[in-house]
Amino acid sequence: MTITRKNSLFAGSDGGGRTWATIATMLQTAKMNNIDPLAWLSQTLERIANGWPSSEIDALMPWNYAS
Repeated sequence: MTITRKNSLFAGSDGGGRTWATIATMLQTAKMNNIDPLAWLSQTLERIANGWPSSEIDALMPWNYAS
């Protein structure tokens, strides 16, 4: 994660830094749950783009991922 920490220094703003931290945390959570982070993120972003209801956002978390 050393390279990741250095890259996050160039987030551009406080908001960008918070967004980077959120994404990095979610990807690491996927890894900790033995889930392919790319597959999880691709499915999650696709579902959000297709109008996933915000009331069911918890179902998109890595620990609820079903391939």
